[in-house]
Amino acid sequence: MIASLRGHIQSRDADGVVLDVGGVGYRLNMSGRSLSFMEDATDEVFVHTYLHVREDVLCLFGFVEAEERQFFEILKGVAGVGPKVAIAILSAYGPDDLRRAVINKDVALFQSIPGIGRKTAERLVLELKDKVGGPAAAAAGPPTSQAGGYLLAREALISLGYNFAEAEAALAGAEPEAEVEELVRGALKKMK
Repeated sequence: MIASLRGHIQSRDADGVVLDVGGVGYRLNMSGRSLSFMEDATDEVFVHTYLHVREDVLCLFGFVEAEERQFFEILKGVAGVGPKVAIAILSAYGPDDLRRAVINKDVALFQSIPGIGRKTAERLVLELKDKVGGPAAAAAGPPTSQAGGYLLAREALISLGYNFAEAEAALAGAEPEAEVEELVRGALKKMK
């Protein structure tokens, strides 16, 4: 298995890069998050990789952070989630955000990702529950009881006509212990 590569970016597009490693160009599919980290890279870059093997295809995926690659492998282990869906999920949200969503049983966050329906979102939350737990999960966000106000505030903003992304952006940085009304008021002020 190819675990990592070090080289120069030969070309890039919306789905990934071609990395020149000793005269050989490796096509790497990458999440939007990893691609944004590589946007200004002109020097040699280091990329963690995952080689996906099927009967008819060898596909190499690249990640700037090892944690993102690990989360990619965990996501691929969920029934109905292949490498393309896993990359789409990681393009929308980072590992910490996804871990927090699983801990808080936030199905709506997964549903906000293009290509993820309600059943797949529920399956992701259910199957990832035991896989993303532990000390890192505790550091990723507040317990479900504290996050409940945040989730209710987000739902209130959505019911007022804002889309999921606008509601998330407006609630970014809010105190998790705050009351629902306080969170909604603060978010509405941010949106004006």
